[in-house]
Amino acid sequence: MGAIRVENLGKAYKQYGNRWSRLAEWILPGNQPRHKLKWVLQDISFELAPGDAVGIIGINGAGKSTLLKLITGTTQPTTGGVAISGRVAALLELGMGFHPDFTGRQNVFMAGQLLGLGVHELEELMPQIEAFAEIGDYIDQPVRVYSSGMQMRLAFSVATVRRPDVLIVDEALSVGDAYFQHKSFDRIREFRKQGTTLLIVSHDRAAMQSICDRAILLDGGRLAKQGTPEEVMDYYNALIAEREGTTVEQVRTPEGRVQTTSGNGHANVVDVALENEEGRALEVLNVGVPATLRIRVRVNKPLPRLVLGYMIKDRLGQQIFGTNTHFLDHPLTDLAAGETIDYRFRFPLNLGPGSYSITTALTSNETHLADNYEWRDLAAIFMVMNMNRREFVGSSWLEPQVEIRR
Repeated sequence: MGAIRVENLGKAYKQYGNRWSRLAEWILPGNQPRHKLKWVLQDISFELAPGDAVGIIGINGAGKSTLLKLITGTTQPTTGGVAISGRVAALLELGMGFHPDFTGRQNVFMAGQLLGLGVHELEELMPQIEAFAEIGDYIDQPVRVYSSGMQMRLAFSVATVRRPDVLIVDEALSVGDAYFQHKSFDRIREFRKQGTTLLIVSHDRAAMQSICDRAILLDGGRLAKQGTPEEVMDYYNALIAEREGTTVEQVRTPEGRVQTTSGNGHANVVDVALENEEGRALEVLNVGVPATLRIRVRVNKPLPRLVLGYMIKDRLGQQIFGTNTHFLDHPLTDLAAGETIDYRFRFPLNLGPGSYSITTALTSNETHLADNYEWRDLAAIFMVMNMNRREFVGSSWLEPQVEIRR
């Protein structure tokens, strides 16, 4: 079984003032350093037990790819160390290890041997690799004529043709088409069921939350946060919108979930409720009943434009439905400090049984990246129960009208 232990890991590169400083540092007596260290990672520590699945997120330049290279040994650390057990398969850079002038088949044998597979074993596995990659006659064409998606298909097929103890995947899967992404993640999920330890970099929230048990946020080369995928992704989204004067706060609710709130406070949500047809606020509603989402907003500073958005998420934090008053052609303009606005959104509650939460966002435009007045996760939580509908499964109630002809 595979396990990973990362302890006080750090990576720095030397920066010299000019092209002669490096030479002077080497040959002049006294060993006087003539460089500065540029740290890309510092003080990173975490563990993955056998069978764990951990996702790594962070903005570009946060150190995600460098961390994976240190873990797989393709880059040496400046400080700290990594202990890893079991057979490792890593998909870091697109087409890593492929020679552009060799055919796909030839590259399979080279890359496969780097993964520890023998020539005879690769000959036996070649039909499986070809079938999964689905690149047809291109398998015998030089890799230089491949598209980026074809390179990814072949690289992933080779790396996962045998179930590894540890699978490490960078963002290479993001270049593939939707069909192959689904196919790849299905294989990853199957490996998980069989006990493979997974470390994956992805910005796909749904994939992260459906596959991973835990997430790690890197920010500025340091480990900023660890936790469930939902709370780390919520915190990450808040950091993206962070601006001068903006705060990010996380508190644990009585139900044990972590609520993330961010924004500059120019406006805020003071009340959220889900009401039935009679206008009563309820926490438990029946599948398919007419419902009204009521949100009360207080304006704290004069605002030229205000947009309210809401998102319904399931218990795993995966997005079910979201919209805002910009898309609905109902933004408000020229608001004065002290105003209170009541919004009501009416819709049939065509959701499957389960627990759901509501996220609210107050901004000036279609996204919270422009002016983040307030972003509030878990603003309200409600339950949907199937009290009188035919039995069904899933997150949506889409009862069909059946017609059968013989």
